[in-house]
Amino acid sequence: MGQTVREPNIISIVDDDEWSRIGITKLVQSFGFTAHDFPSAHALLNSQLLARTACVISDIQMPVLNGLQLLGELRSRGHNMPIIFVTAFPDERVRAQALSRGASCVLIKPFDGETLELCLATALKGNGTSA
Repeated sequence: MGQTVREPNIISIVDDDEWSRIGITKLVQSFGFTAHDFPSAHALLNSQLLARTACVISDIQMPVLNGLQLLGELRSRGHNMPIIFVTAFPDERVRAQALSRGASCVLIKPFDGETLELCLATALKGNGTSA
């Protein structure tokens, strides 16, 4: 794989629920980021924006390829950007699994904008990138 050029402002949002995806996208844009949304993990993985993405915000529970599988696929392809998971189904085992695999945060829907903004700042700072 060639050199990837991550752009500190690009955040990719992956969620199969359209309203949730739109809401998170608008929220991330209100923080001053460029946000791109994807209806599935495969849509992100096949996107030309993937290599430029600074951080991924993904739902955990999605059909076909779930959030944890997306994380594994990103890492196997050499993409090490931070990932923030969101879920409407709090499960401590899944949360622990996500964090042990390298997720920056796991947020339970609904969450407030301040919590997401703090999580994004922390994730990007840990990645050597700042907003």
